[in-house]
Amino acid sequence: MSSTNAKFGPGDLILHSLFEYRGVVIDVDPHFLGTADWYNNVAKSRPPRDRPWYHVLVDGSAVQTYVAERNLEPDPSGKPVNHPDIANHFAGLSDGGYMLRHKIN
Repeated sequence: MSSTNAKFGPGDLILHSLFEYRGVVIDVDPHFLGTADWYNNVAKSRPPRDRPWYHVLVDGSAVQTYVAERNLEPDPSGKPVNHPDIANHFAGLSDGGYMLRHKIN
């Protein structure tokens, strides 16, 4: 996906504004690509489906989440994210975010 319409991109550090966790973006969808059932049962705040959604590795756990853009804020801390899959996606942490391990087409 082109990140021109997305506020965040892969490697960006984020804070979830509702659930107050830190994480790192690993992928971006241009709009909600999940099922109607998932949206109705999980997305309780009913974020817009026509805006970007993000795949996020959650700091301090092995969890990956799918989050609407409106629930994310930049994480200015620059601190590393502790997640077992970090090395699968990123080569390392630089100023303000992670460097991608593989080039995105």
